[in-house]
Amino acid sequence: PHNIKKRLAIEMIFYGAIATLTSLALLPLALIVFDILSNGISVINWDFFTKLPVPVGESGGGISNAIIGSLILVSTASALCIPLGIGTGLFLSEFQETRFASTVRTAADILQGIPSIVIGILAYIWIVVPLGGFSALSGGMALGLMMLPAIIRTTEESLLRVPRSLIEASLALGAPYYKTVLSIALPLAMRGIGSGILLGLSRSLGETAPLLFTAFGNSFMAYNLFKPVNAMPLIIFNYAMSPYDDWQAQAWGTSLVLIVLVLGLNIITRSVISNEKIDHSD
Repeated sequence: PHNIKKRLAIEMIFYGAIATLTSLALLPLALIVFDILSNGISVINWDFFTKLPVPVGESGGGISNAIIGSLILVSTASALCIPLGIGTGLFLSEFQETRFASTVRTAADILQGIPSIVIGILAYIWIVVPLGGFSALSGGMALGLMMLPAIIRTTEESLLRVPRSLIEASLALGAPYYKTVLSIALPLAMRGIGSGILLGLSRSLGETAPLLFTAFGNSFMAYNLFKPVNAMPLIIFNYAMSPYDDWQAQAWGTSLVLIVLVLGLNIITRSVISNEKIDHSD
């Protein structure tokens, strides 16, 4: 009995230490969210989402052009990189033992670790300069490069978790390889692939450095892919450094909108991953 009490006491102390350290790790996030919420909630209203920015000295205004610009950039990035990422992940899962697949996998891992500002500089050299100016297309391509590694790796891992017996059964019944992949492998792995896409979106949505070198920003509403567009991270970057209280308040409000979107995407991603684990365990 004495040893049991001693062991239980040590376990309680250990549990308390872990809980304390976990709370300390969550404290910075809680402080960030509280600070953004307390400073940004005052400017959140209908006009904030529906109106364009106003010149210095005028009250009101909104970030509708930045919201539309962010949607254009993320949509462009998704259209460019999601098919490429899924196709690459499919190749890696089917030919995982080849030397070329190993090289591609290593390149994807390296790309994931490249700082965003480096990607922005490269996008400026490779895309902006040849096109002759800043544009939403160059910004979307830069964000697509940042999304690509997450989609590739999650697609590969999700496809590898599909039971091989189902693939072999389909092929044994005479189904062509492409139909087996499209009708069996990809649908079964789609939940994991979706989580990778959401992870890529949540990362790219808040990036500022690549957009400074590509999309550049625009005070007006812009829908043209070959023209500069505004985005929420650019609003935050430019307004937060300004000496004007109205613009700083707009930056806080935009930060609140952006962090809600990113947190929402992360929560959805965690939910998708958890449901996928439950399904596989069943």
